[in-house]
Amino acid sequence: MSDQENDAINQGKLLLDKGDFDGAIAMFTESISFDSDSLDSQRVEAYCWRAYSYGKKGEFDRAITDYTEAIRLDPKCSGMYYNRGLTYSKKGCHDEAIADFTEVIRLTPDDAEAYYSRGVVYGEKGDHDKAIADFTEAIRLKPNWFLAFQGRARVYVEKGEFGKAIIDFTEALRLNPEYANAYDGRAFAYSAKGDHAKAIADYTEAIRLNPKHDGAYNNRGCSYWKKGDYDKAIADYTAVIRLSPEDAEAYYNRGNSYSKKGDYDKAIADYTEAIRLEPQNRHAFYARGFLYSEKGDHDKAIADYTEAIQLDPQNRRVFEARGYSYWKKGSYWKKGDKAKAKADFVQAEKLKHKEQWAAFVAFFGKMLRFFKK
Repeated sequence: MSDQENDAINQGKLLLDKGDFDGAIAMFTESISFDSDSLDSQRVEAYCWRAYSYGKKGEFDRAITDYTEAIRLDPKCSGMYYNRGLTYSKKGCHDEAIADFTEVIRLTPDDAEAYYSRGVVYGEKGDHDKAIADFTEAIRLKPNWFLAFQGRARVYVEKGEFGKAIIDFTEALRLNPEYANAYDGRAFAYSAKGDHAKAIADYTEAIRLNPKHDGAYNNRGCSYWKKGDYDKAIADYTAVIRLSPEDAEAYYNRGNSYSKKGDYDKAIADYTEAIRLEPQNRHAFYARGFLYSEKGDHDKAIADYTEAIQLDPQNRRVFEARGYSYWKKGSYWKKGDKAKAKADFVQAEKLKHKEQWAAFVAFFGKMLRFFKK
């Protein structure tokens, strides 16, 4: 590599360190553009750094193009496959990412990070068993790597194997006691097992380590809600809203807490804000409709139930609720409302039978699979 090419790369690295991605790209491009007699393998570095710079800018397609050129110049460079795999992963191109990480493993079979990264992508695809196998191999190769235990624990949570998840989260915390996400994950697993006291303790520790962890506040609020401690739940959901003012779920959850306390006006205000932020939130329409019905405002209740039905036409409970509001509105002078109520009750009953049949079919299929073993 000529001195000019080398100087351009070094200047590009300095600019990259300063966060000047465009300036860095220009320098790496200058290095690549030199009419040099240097070997192809000596020019891989410039493509690699330019690809990395594009990735930092979020220009993933350009990054992939440069990594691909680097691989063409040096097909045995496992690092380029790894970096391209990460870029594919960021784009959501799971199969391409898995192919690149698999190539890294072929070239360097003891690369724990390649197994870990492939496990992450398998997890994102919902291929839980393959994800667990990769995280397990990463742990075998790198036994003290807390992230591998964390990754496997998260997949166990997705599989509903909460006991195994707790064991892995606990090991991750033994290796890194300051890792807030592991406390958050273990708390979720405890909550799923019904141990809300331990869940709250772990969420509290996650918040201590990361006071801006809005997810931990939200989840602790849910645990308080399940325990019936609605004031503490409200405090946590309010903290989420302070940290993330556009979080529709936090408004919905706080609305549920106000509703449980009987503070319907505050609950309705929160449901209304949740709907403004997320107009497709059928749960918020249903919940607000229920409170309007409780307040005797059946016209508003019917309007909300109708929105919920449009968003989820298979929900029999909404038909039942709207039917009730129509029935309460009805009188001798408003026979049309009684007819609408009857129509909703009939539809709710049809959906109920449909649910029961679907449940029977699922159970029957499960039994068939059991006897075929």
